[in-house]
Amino acid sequence: MIARRHFLQASLATSALIGASGFGNWSRLAAQQTLSQDDLIGPDGSGNVTLIHITDIHAQTQPIWFREPEINLGVGDVAGLPPHLTGDAFRKAFGIEKGSAMDYALTYDDFVALAKTYGKMGGLDRISTVVKAIRADRPDALLLDGGDTWQGSLPALRSNGADMVKLFNALKTDAMTAHWEFTLGLDRVNEIIEGEFAGAFLGANIFDATWDEPAYEPMTMVERGGQQIAIIGQAFPYLPIANPSWLFPDLSFGVRQERMAAVVQEARDAGAAAVVVLSHNGFDVDRQMAANVPGIDVILTGHTHDAIPEPVMVGQTALIASGSHGKFVSRVDLDVQSDGVKAINHRLIPIFSDVITPDAEMTAMVDETRAPYADEMAEVVGRTSSLLYRRGNFNGTWDDLICNALISQREADIALSPGFRWGASLLPDQDITREDIFNVTAMSYPNAYRTEMSGEQLHLIMEDVADNLFNPDPYYQQGGDMVRVGGMGYRIDVSQPQGSRITDMTLLRDGTPIEPDKTYNVAGWASVNEGTEGPPIWEVVEAHIREQGDVSIDPNASVDVAAG
Repeated sequence: MIARRHFLQASLATSALIGASGFGNWSRLAAQQTLSQDDLIGPDGSGNVTLIHITDIHAQTQPIWFREPEINLGVGDVAGLPPHLTGDAFRKAFGIEKGSAMDYALTYDDFVALAKTYGKMGGLDRISTVVKAIRADRPDALLLDGGDTWQGSLPALRSNGADMVKLFNALKTDAMTAHWEFTLGLDRVNEIIEGEFAGAFLGANIFDATWDEPAYEPMTMVERGGQQIAIIGQAFPYLPIANPSWLFPDLSFGVRQERMAAVVQEARDAGAAAVVVLSHNGFDVDRQMAANVPGIDVILTGHTHDAIPEPVMVGQTALIASGSHGKFVSRVDLDVQSDGVKAINHRLIPIFSDVITPDAEMTAMVDETRAPYADEMAEVVGRTSSLLYRRGNFNGTWDDLICNALISQREADIALSPGFRWGASLLPDQDITREDIFNVTAMSYPNAYRTEMSGEQLHLIMEDVADNLFNPDPYYQQGGDMVRVGGMGYRIDVSQPQGSRITDMTLLRDGTPIEPDKTYNVAGWASVNEGTEGPPIWEVVEAHIREQGDVSIDPNASVDVAAG
């Protein structure tokens, strides 16, 4: 049994749809460090249909450290609502005891100390153990992958995603949708879909731009518990904006709200008693879509990497957020009758690597996929005296390190690094291996460019990225986190309209204001422009770390976030 409002057993009393919760004394178990695998996986489920959700694993097959964000700002109507809560506000909202295992898993406070207490999280062999345990209780449980699976590590990059496809086939994945998968290139994606991936690849919102017709299957219908269940796929809507469109020519994306409504109705007309959307929209986009499109029972949301211990209800639609990097697996049990879903029971299962026994079959398979690159990945290139992390609306220390490398190795005044959410953390006094560098840089367009930009151009870029993140209309939130900046400070007020959010841009080297008509040398990477020239970013970062030997990142005080 588990403590009230705890993330292992989050079946809320939110209307008659959500069943009553059963709770016990998780906090005491955590404090005594007597957690067991059975505690984490929990008891057998209820209802007659079970969904297993994993998303945004970013090719991380090994147990990792991963620090959750310190800043996660919501704007407009969602300010202060989950997932836009961190630290103490998050603990208060969900009844989490400070210093507990769930505090470590879900917040950022005291991360280093708690990491040393509770250990790493994730690992595909541990996930496999959990999936098999759920299927032992519910053999026909549906495993649904929210995407961002085939990218984010050296083995995935070198094998063009083949390693992750093989491993998720072994998990018996029933269906998936996508985002970063398309950065492997359209030909490779189609090759995988047509010949390697054993499940259903779904994207109701992906169209052939030439013929304006669906490019992939929008949904799959399956029978579970004597009822028809519709799984609708929703790929990342803004791929041609956030990633290079030349990698997937002739495809058109978008939220396509009317298309979603039509597919939901098609599912209902075909006899679906439950409609599940497997989405990579991002949480706030999914929240708005749930409000605007009737007939969706569950949205399994992804992209924004949020881990929320309870379903967020929007009318009769339950939004389930399952985190990232393999830290969590969601189990969703549905009571589905011919006239609809009568109850939902959700359990966010934390993958504590030292508690869950690895599945030996998956361990062997993972080791096989890593073997060709093992020596290369294991090479130590330096050491860190600082906690290295990335996740958060603004600069993380991994990003500061990358920006420092760009400035020093590319002889630049200012560095720009994209606001990616993916990448494992490293603890202080830990070796930095080549694998660690690739875990925050592995992608198919890695060239580190050097160019000249005027102060006016820099301001326009900063304003554009800020609007992609902080536009009060979720359907216009098209990016990741805020672009990371090295060598330049600025002030941001997210409550202001586009064009007025970024002020006080300052060149850190000498403290002078950035002048609109002055030219600056700027280095960056991950440009969406075809033909970008420069060394791959991992070589730039490795060279910088080798020169430094021991990396120490000072606290970043160059971004002044206005209270609003």
